[in-house]
Amino acid sequence: GSTIHFGLSALPGASRVTLVIEQRHLAGNQEVLDYTEVARLPMARKSAGDLERWSASHRFADVSVYGYWFEVEIGGKRFAYQNNHDSVFWTREKGSGGLGTVAQLPTSSKAIRRFRQTVYAVDFKVPDWAPDVVYYYIFPDRFRNGNRGNDPRPGVDRYHDQTVELHANWLDKPWKPGTGDGSDAVFNNDFFGGDLAGIIDKLDYIRDLGANTIYMTPVFRAASNHKYDTTDYRNIDPAFGSNADFERLTSEAARRGMRVIPDTSLNHTGSDSIYFDRFGNHQSKGAFAGGRIRGDSPYADWYSFDAKQTEPDRQYKGWVGVTDLPELNKASPAFRRFAYGADDSVMKLWLDRGAAGWRMDVAPWVPDDFWREWRRAIKRHKPDALTIAETWFDASKYFLGDTFDSTMNYIFRNTVLDYANGGKASTLYPNIELMREAYPSQAFYALMNLLSSHDQARALHRFGYLDETTDAAMVTRAKQRLRLAVLFQMVFPGAPTVYYGDEVGVTGGDDPYNRATYPWADLGGQPDTALLADFKRLIKLRRDHTVLRRGSLDAPLLLDDHLIVLLRQHEGRWAITATNNAEQALAATVTVPAELADAVFTDVLTGQTVRAAKGQVSFTVPALFGSVLTHSN
Repeated sequence: GSTIHFGLSALPGASRVTLVIEQRHLAGNQEVLDYTEVARLPMARKSAGDLERWSASHRFADVSVYGYWFEVEIGGKRFAYQNNHDSVFWTREKGSGGLGTVAQLPTSSKAIRRFRQTVYAVDFKVPDWAPDVVYYYIFPDRFRNGNRGNDPRPGVDRYHDQTVELHANWLDKPWKPGTGDGSDAVFNNDFFGGDLAGIIDKLDYIRDLGANTIYMTPVFRAASNHKYDTTDYRNIDPAFGSNADFERLTSEAARRGMRVIPDTSLNHTGSDSIYFDRFGNHQSKGAFAGGRIRGDSPYADWYSFDAKQTEPDRQYKGWVGVTDLPELNKASPAFRRFAYGADDSVMKLWLDRGAAGWRMDVAPWVPDDFWREWRRAIKRHKPDALTIAETWFDASKYFLGDTFDSTMNYIFRNTVLDYANGGKASTLYPNIELMREAYPSQAFYALMNLLSSHDQARALHRFGYLDETTDAAMVTRAKQRLRLAVLFQMVFPGAPTVYYGDEVGVTGGDDPYNRATYPWADLGGQPDTALLADFKRLIKLRRDHTVLRRGSLDAPLLLDDHLIVLLRQHEGRWAITATNNAEQALAATVTVPAELADAVFTDVLTGQTVRAAKGQVSFTVPALFGSVLTHSN
C-alpha cells in the first residue's frame, strides 16, 4: 500500500527516461528466477543545478519482491541504468544496490540486472523478543553426554541395514569413511553419546556465557548422528533421551530466562523412517516397506514413486539425489495435516512441549504455499513463536510477512569471516548493506547472525587454525580474528549466534570435522578459558547496551579498506561502533549529527573518553579489533 518515490540524476542530454517495474518469481534453490513487467512509468524532468532530476512514483498493491530499472533515451539511442555487477554471497542474482551501471539496452530483458524492492504485508510482525536473542547453537551428539545409559549400542542398534559406531574417547575426531581413521565404510553412523541430559546439565554454563536462546539441530528419532533423516517426528531419539527430557529441557531453560528452538525438515524423511521403512526395520506399514512400493500404506501419498523402474533406488525421489532422504510430497493434504494442520500436528505438538519456535531445514525446496499455510498454523497456535528458515542466499522472498520471521544469515557469515580474515571492507560491506536495504527492518533485526555452523567449516578453520599441527603463532592470530568477528556480531542488528565450542577455541573443517565434541575439562579437554572470557565480555557488552541490540542503523559513517564505522541510536542513547581488520591500529574521523556536535563519548571497551569537536569525532581503532563509543543525551 505504500507509495515509493523514485529519482534518477543525470547530466543534461537525456530526452526521455522510463521507470520499468517488474515482479520477481523465484523458486527452489534459485533454479527459477524470472521477472514479469507490471508497469512502465514516464519520469518527469526538473533542473537540479548542473544535473537534471528525473522522478516518478508508484504505489505497490501486492506483496512481493519487485525489480526495477531505468530505460534512458539519449540521442536516439536507448540505454539501461541498472544494478551493479556486485556478487552477493551464494545469491544467483547479481547487484548489491547503491551505485548502478549504464549499458546499451540489451535485446533480451533477461540480461538486465534489476534493483530490488521488497514489498511486505502491512501486518508483518516478528516476536518482540527476537532482537534481544543471543543463540547458543548445539549439535546435540557432540555437546555433552549427560546419560551414558542411552548411548547408542554397536551390534544392537541399527543404522539402516548396518550397525552403529560409538567413540570410546569423547575427544576423538569425528570419523570419516575412507580416511584410514579405523571407522567402517558407512557415513554418519558414528556417535559420541551427547544428549538432552547433557544440555540440561550445562544450562548454567550457557546462561553464564550470555546466551538466552538454544538452537539445536534435530533431536527427533532418526538413524544418523545428524538426525535430519527423521524416523519419527513425534518422539525424541532414544539416544538423546525421551519426550519428558525435552519438556524438562524447555522448562529448566525457561526457569533461567532462556528459550529453546528445535529444528526439523518437512522436505524429506529418512529412508529408515516409520513412514517409508525401506529396510523393514519397523512394523509401521511404511510407503516403501522392505524396499517395495506399498499402495496400501497410510503414508503412500507422502512420497512420489515410479513403479516402472525396477531398481529400488530409482523407484522414488531422494532429495537432491540422496536415496537416504526420500523427498516428501508437500502437496499431500494428509502430510500437511500431519505436519501443521491438525490440532495434534507435529509443529503444534512440540510448541506445546515447550519449544519457542522452529528452524526449518532446506526451506527453498518447499513450496511457498506450504510455508504460508504453515506460518498461519504456527502463529495461530503460538503467536510469539519465532520462525526461522534455512536459506543461504538473499532471503527477501521469505520476509513478505507470510512465511518466516528470520533466516540463518549465511550472507552475514561469509561477509564477516572474509572481512575479519583481511578482506577489503569496502568490497565486502555491500553484502550487508543489501540486506539492510532489502529486508523489512523487523526481519533484519531478527536475523540469525552466525559465524560457524554444522554445514560449513568453523570460523577458526577459515582463519587458518586448521588442526593440532597448526603453529602457535597462527593459532593466536586466528583467535584474534575470531574476536574481531565476534565483536562485529555483538554490535550489529540481528541475533548473534555462537556455535558450541567456538567460544573455547574448537576448530574443524568441512563435515564431519566441524561437528567435533566440546572439549570439557573434566573429560580431558583443554578449553581456551581466555577466549571464553572474551566471548563473555563481548556478549555482556551487547546485553548491557540496548542501543547495540535495537538501535537504528543507516549506511556506514566510514568505510574504507579496513574500517567499518557505524552509528546507532535508540531512545536517547547513541553508539559509534568501529571495527578494524588491519594488523595495525588506525585513526578514524567521522562526522556526527548536529545534536552530537560537542558530545562526549565513552569507549565502553577501554573506559577512555572522546569529545566531538565541530561535529566530528576522532579516535584510534585497535588492530584486529574495534571500538564502541557510547553517549547518552
